[in-house]
Amino acid sequence: MAQTLRKIWTFLLVYYAYMVEYRAELLFWVLSGTFPLILMGIWAQAAQSGQFSLAPTELVRYFLAVFLARQFTVVWVIWEFEREVVQGKLSPYLLQPIDPVWRHFFSHVAERFARLPFVFVLIGLFLLLYPQAGWWPTPTNLILALLAVSGSFCLRFLMQYTFALLAFWTERASAIEQFWFLIYTFLSGMVAPLELFPEAVRAIVLWTPFPYLIYFPASLLINRPENVLQGFVTMALWAAVFFGLNRWLWHQGIRQYSGMGA
Repeated sequence: MAQTLRKIWTFLLVYYAYMVEYRAELLFWVLSGTFPLILMGIWAQAAQSGQFSLAPTELVRYFLAVFLARQFTVVWVIWEFEREVVQGKLSPYLLQPIDPVWRHFFSHVAERFARLPFVFVLIGLFLLLYPQAGWWPTPTNLILALLAVSGSFCLRFLMQYTFALLAFWTERASAIEQFWFLIYTFLSGMVAPLELFPEAVRAIVLWTPFPYLIYFPASLLINRPENVLQGFVTMALWAAVFFGLNRWLWHQGIRQYSGMGA
């Protein structure tokens, strides 16, 4: 156990130092996630007509929570893994006693800590412009939100890493992720809260993995918990599905990779 914790700590320190080297690029990554703040202004203006179930202030808080959730759940493993397979850089990692996935996982985790200062600065500027949007989640909702954000990141990482394994058979596995991202954008709650969806559509969407990647943790952050147990159970079920598919693709893909002369 102590040896495992030492390895985890070493990975985090190494990748944190690596990420900090690119602090200027990190700022652009954080700014690239401000799309929800743009949508916030549009929806808040539209809500002033009074025809929505959420008030303008609630919509502002929701999209700020979406911005926070996105900052901690963004994943790019598919592009890194695809490059490693195509360029043959995966081969030396396979000779080591640690599964290559942990390098990607802990680099993502370390990057979260590296981007925190930029996120806090942006939130501070946002609250200066919209002081009425400030709020505090209750202790219970804060704990649930932290668990939901952690689970959302793990699920998002597992989903994208599963698609990344298709790089063993195709050189453009990232194209699958780009198509998947279109569905994710509209059904995850990034473009609009699920309360604004038609009831029939919303009932179906809630059984897909997408709402639990953004909408679920964001709702907990703004003290609007809804079907909390269903949310965590659905996340666990989808994680189990993708984990099983991931392990099968990994074992099949390693044979394919070896067959290519790696």
